[in-house]
Amino acid sequence: MIRQIVWLFLLALLLAVCVQAQEPPAAAPGMPAAPPSPPTNVVVKDAPDDAGHAVIVSWTLSADDGAGRRNIITYRILRAETPAGPFTERGVVGLGTSLYSDKGTDEESDPNYFQNHKDFYYKVVAVTTASEAESAVAGPIQAYGQWYNVGRTPVLIAVLIFTFLTLFFIRQAKRGAYLYVRPLAGIEAVDEAIGRATEMGKPILYVFGLGTASDIATIASFTILGRVAKKVAEYQTSLIVPCYDPIVMTVAQETVRTAYLDAGRPDSYREDSVYFVTQAQFAYVAAVNGTMLRERPATNLYLGKFYAESLLLAETGALAGSIQIAGTDEPTQIPFFVVACDYTLIGEELYAASAYLGREPLLLGSLKAQDWAKAAIIILAIFGFLAATFGWPEFVSYFRVTN
Repeated sequence: MIRQIVWLFLLALLLAVCVQAQEPPAAAPGMPAAPPSPPTNVVVKDAPDDAGHAVIVSWTLSADDGAGRRNIITYRILRAETPAGPFTERGVVGLGTSLYSDKGTDEESDPNYFQNHKDFYYKVVAVTTASEAESAVAGPIQAYGQWYNVGRTPVLIAVLIFTFLTLFFIRQAKRGAYLYVRPLAGIEAVDEAIGRATEMGKPILYVFGLGTASDIATIASFTILGRVAKKVAEYQTSLIVPCYDPIVMTVAQETVRTAYLDAGRPDSYREDSVYFVTQAQFAYVAAVNGTMLRERPATNLYLGKFYAESLLLAETGALAGSIQIAGTDEPTQIPFFVVACDYTLIGEELYAASAYLGREPLLLGSLKAQDWAKAAIIILAIFGFLAATFGWPEFVSYFRVTN
């Protein structure tokens, strides 16, 4: 028994000696700690496929990072305009990291300003809790912009395909080919609503909303107004167009005048049927609501850009007993139109309505090209889902767009 105890004691003593031999020697009290091994092979190069405001810095890890004394905590990346300095810190990365992208901006007032075509010098510092070690200076390196971003090749291909489809369908429309467009219930009801107003001898109220002449929804609404005004002129019905914006009023007047001329009834056009109200939101709504209650129009058309006034207009129109057709590209207002109007054009249906009614080759060809592009996007999305699910990295990596 005593012999076994002695052997266990000797074995424990041997293990302690071995562990102590593996541990790095501690610094003597009052003596500075030994610096770590510095990073080596620092390489700097211009970042590819960018506007010229980034440099990529790479290096070989310190011998004490994951081995040796294993005391590396972080790496500091320093930059200067001359090899002698002064160097300023550009970033910090953790242990085990050997790559850093030094990014900046092209604004001189920005503290992170990064000038193109200027020499820069870099060095990497390995940091421990007690000391640090610097690498050799690397450089010079210049950042410059590339004229083409290779990572956006899929976008270029998509743009070329869409341009081809647009030109192809526009040419087909100009040649008189029939291009099918899905019927929209709200637009199909326009003729019926105009006929109802004619039978009742009541006017038609057309409201652009609060949009300006540069808003896409307002531009689409101009095309629809031209089609409605032409029908109104043919049926000899009254048209009321109160406008929120004076420029929209001017364009609307010319649109209605041209429609009456195309219908062969230029003498029936009344300039005061299209008029300016005010640019105060709720004052404008109050004026339009007053017109509804006084004139009792048979049909109300709300087509354009609408905000908080949408429900006020639609509820007043319902109270006046009018057929109401609405359309807007404001998602927050669509629910109010859906519940208060007879027909609602949702989002891009407003844009499609202008092509559907006007049958203009440019609009119709663009609309068909968009439909084909959407179909292609849906197909690619399905393939992307399948690729991500079943592990087809070639497909996923090719269609991933980089900055």
